Amino acid sequence: MAGRGPQSFKKRMKEQQRKEKQQEKAQRREERKTQPKEAQDDLKVLDRPYVLPEFMDNPDDENNTEQLEHFSNKAS
Repeated sequence: MAGRGPQSFKKRMKEQQRKEKQQEKAQRREERKTQPKEAQDDLKVLDRPYVLPEFMDNPDDENNTEQLEHFSNKAS
């Protein structure tokens, strides 16, 4: 009795690759679940919207000075 034909072999190999890929994805998901989440200390609750200096029409305006100081302090 002859073995499987070439098309069956291709299909079998393709199915094996698909299963391996699914197992790898499941492993990565499990690893992410078990790893502790990193806290992001640099997040700040905003009390109002901030406009980035590059989007300001006139960054030298007095109203924008406070925002510019905020961003310069945040960068350092």
